[in-house]
Amino acid sequence: MTGPRPACILTDIEGTTSAIAFVKETLFPFATAELDAFLDANGGEPEVAAIMAEVAAAAPGEDPRAALRRWMAEDAKVTPLKALQGLIWDAGYRDGRLKGHLWPDVAPCLRAWARAGLRLAVYSSGSVGAQKLLFGHSEAGDLTGLFAGFFDTKVGGKRDAASYATIAAGLHLPPGEVLFLSDVAEELDAAAAAGMATCQLVRAADGTRPFGRHAEEADFPGVARRFRLPNPG
Repeated sequence: MTGPRPACILTDIEGTTSAIAFVKETLFPFATAELDAFLDANGGEPEVAAIMAEVAAAAPGEDPRAALRRWMAEDAKVTPLKALQGLIWDAGYRDGRLKGHLWPDVAPCLRAWARAGLRLAVYSSGSVGAQKLLFGHSEAGDLTGLFAGFFDTKVGGKRDAASYATIAAGLHLPPGEVLFLSDVAEELDAAAAAGMATCQLVRAADGTRPFGRHAEEADFPGVARRFRLPNPG
């Protein structure tokens, strides 16, 4: 057990609740393949037009579609790209071409924690819309109702301590009452600098390496045992 029992669990997605391969080998290629068809069909929609205006502002002098493809190839954490990817994924989730991957241990623990009155929230570099799609169309069903908040890079970078302070304020909790789960040491460093409790998910299937600076667990039941959280079964 590390520290007092938290009031809120804030979780990353990629490498934490979901396989890194799902994002890199399923979601990203889907968005890349569908980009032109989606923009051709929906470019006149106000939301899409606003995103494309942000793209043009962020990459002046470059064709917006070329900028999007370049950012996709670079896996750039650019807010308008993430917003557009979310819209493309929305279409895939809604027509059943996509299902959100979760490690088998995740949904039972999330449900148990929510039943026990713990607040749950997500912080991911993917847009809030994309987060809700993954959890709303997950292999374990619609889990969005379990969460009190969803946060993306609009609050700031995931390696910036100020982002975690902003999230705690948005949840109306002191940072010390929030436990942040991630597979990335630098993100955990930033959360700890803001005063949050932290735990690194070291999932062997994702090839995650332990860094030794934070509590470490292989799965959500391990997190539950360490932090005195309810554990299903």
